[in-house]
Amino acid sequence: MDNFNNKILILAGEASGDLHASALVTSLFSLNAKFQFSGIAGNNMINSGVEALFHIKEMSFLGFVEVIKHLPFILKVEKAIIEHVRLNKIKFAILVDYPGFNLRIAKKLKALGVKIAYYISPQIWAWHQSRIKKIKSRVDKMLVVFPFEKQFYEKGNVQVEYVGHPLVERIEEFNFKSKKELFDELQIDKEILLILPGSRKHEIEEHLSELIKTAQIISDNNNLQTVVACSENLDVEYLQNFFSDNNVKIVKGNTYNLLKNSTFGIIKSGTSTLEAAIIGLPFVVVYSTNKLTYELGKRLVKIDYIAMPNIIAGKSVVHEFIQNDVNSTLISDFIQSLLNDSSAIESLKDELEIIKNKLGNSGASKNAAQIINKMLNED
Repeated sequence: MDNFNNKILILAGEASGDLHASALVTSLFSLNAKFQFSGIAGNNMINSGVEALFHIKEMSFLGFVEVIKHLPFILKVEKAIIEHVRLNKIKFAILVDYPGFNLRIAKKLKALGVKIAYYISPQIWAWHQSRIKKIKSRVDKMLVVFPFEKQFYEKGNVQVEYVGHPLVERIEEFNFKSKKELFDELQIDKEILLILPGSRKHEIEEHLSELIKTAQIISDNNNLQTVVACSENLDVEYLQNFFSDNNVKIVKGNTYNLLKNSTFGIIKSGTSTLEAAIIGLPFVVVYSTNKLTYELGKRLVKIDYIAMPNIIAGKSVVHEFIQNDVNSTLISDFIQSLLNDSSAIESLKDELEIIKNKLGNSGASKNAAQIINKMLNED
């Protein structure tokens, strides 16, 4: 352990990575209270004991166009982190998802002799399969959260361990409020139609106004209360700029309770789709981004679906509305047909249960922490 002097660099870049990294840090502290963590962190990681060199809210951009726009800042962050690693003689790094940044800095860390564990794989099996060569040369061990990822990396001769999905344990351990408690707290007296617009501003700007229009149609026809769940990295006031309907409620900090106690969801593609599937909320998926980013991505993607529940199921379980299909008429017509068909809703819930079971049991953070601790104690 002296070889690694207890100092660990940990890099996450968005809200979901912050959650998973904070749980991992807590598990690592339970194995060794002397660990010192520093890196790119969100509030959850900071609360778990990570020193934030940069906050994840400074890093929430995605896609070719957005990255080019922010390149000077990205280079500044890279330089500062490498300097921090040199000055503090850090010899171990944990990279959490966020592949565009993490795979790039991994090369520079490796050149400094830093040992690297990568927790939560980039989705290179979906696109950029060529990145497996970079991973093999830059990462000492992949800690993956889907069973099929282990097989993928083994075929590429990459050191890999399957640890389970951290969302399963997070949701199983979550202390849910009852429906009455939640409705009383939010002063709601109708069933909820829930919108999860995501955590990245440039994506929210592409679709939230249209989703609000969709929700107004559905809510009016079915006597529902529209609620928009605000990501931790955003301000409620920011979301309020996208609509003027006073009947829409914006709620921050209650997302799991909303997922548990809503009637239906309209959810931006991302981690939230998996959370909704595990919790069992019927929903549709939306995704709209910069046109150039989308066209470039479309050429590279090797899979039939964008929503992780559909990828896990290997079929279309939740309906996807992508790019030009993010249209209030199209989405509201589809949702209304589902709400009018109770057997279709029950069938969707059954399929979501199957997806949840495919993710296995809880314990991902503990499993990952034990593997990392072992890596730290190896010669």
